[in-house]
Amino acid sequence: MLAGLFALALPSVGAPVQERLQVVATTGMIADAARRVGGDLVEVRGLMGPGVDPHAYRQTRSDILAMTKTDLVLWHGLYLEAQMEEFMEMLAARRKVVAVAEGLPRESLLSHDVYRSRYDPHVWMDPDLWSRVVEAVRNALIAARPEDEAQFRANAERHLAEIAELSAYAKKVLASVPQESRVLVTAHDAFAYFGRAYGFEVLGIQGISTQSEAGLSRVSELVDILVGRRVGAVFVESSVSDRNMRALVEGAAAKGQQVRIGGQLFSDAMGPDGTYEGTYIGMIDHNVTTIARALGGEAPERGMLGRLSAGS
Repeated sequence: MLAGLFALALPSVGAPVQERLQVVATTGMIADAARRVGGDLVEVRGLMGPGVDPHAYRQTRSDILAMTKTDLVLWHGLYLEAQMEEFMEMLAARRKVVAVAEGLPRESLLSHDVYRSRYDPHVWMDPDLWSRVVEAVRNALIAARPEDEAQFRANAERHLAEIAELSAYAKKVLASVPQESRVLVTAHDAFAYFGRAYGFEVLGIQGISTQSEAGLSRVSELVDILVGRRVGAVFVESSVSDRNMRALVEGAAAKGQQVRIGGQLFSDAMGPDGTYEGTYIGMIDHNVTTIARALGGEAPERGMLGRLSAGS
């Protein structure tokens, strides 16, 4: 089937050349980076929209056609798009395909909780580390369209400056959370880089991949932690069911500890298209602001730039 779709998507001889570089990106975070770096010189299609779990995502027929007809495909790698790896390897023999997180220095990565030879892919949770991925996106665009290198570099510098501002904001507001309250309990273990960057202990019900099942023993273990350490808030995620988190809250309540849902965080996908939270800057601003305020820190209600949605 894949071979047939490849054949269908091959461009015909003499087809007109697109003026703008055509780019397909798997995740919303990569698509956002490509748009910011590429500007008006690129047209970017993102495959995974708000609320989509990249760990479980499988390419559709329309995805395959789009990727086999485009100028450049950008994907994350590090086993994030686990169900798409075989297809990406096949596609790389025919099109320009770049796994933008694979080039990160291995000493900067955290190990995977299940696969010994792999790494935790959630590097966007640390803006300083994500900057390196943005640079990889820039380099991929330059390689695909060298005549536009100067513009790609200028756009990238502006975006990297925004990410540096975001990093400084995150460090400031998260440092205001009392030391004893720096416990982040989430649906799955997507926040380890966040924890390392800002000094938080991170506890997920599920492992790094949402494909791992949360056993009753894990839920019971976390309930005991919530009660024993008097943790006041836990967090749901936009791309993961909140069923297990509700079970934590109910379990703690049964033992006399009132735990509230501190808010919804963006883990593997950004916010709605066309919103501030639907950008990388807005996604992390939302997470940082929500976590700081829920755990006793000080942060402006509408975030770093005053652009967060009311009540977000």
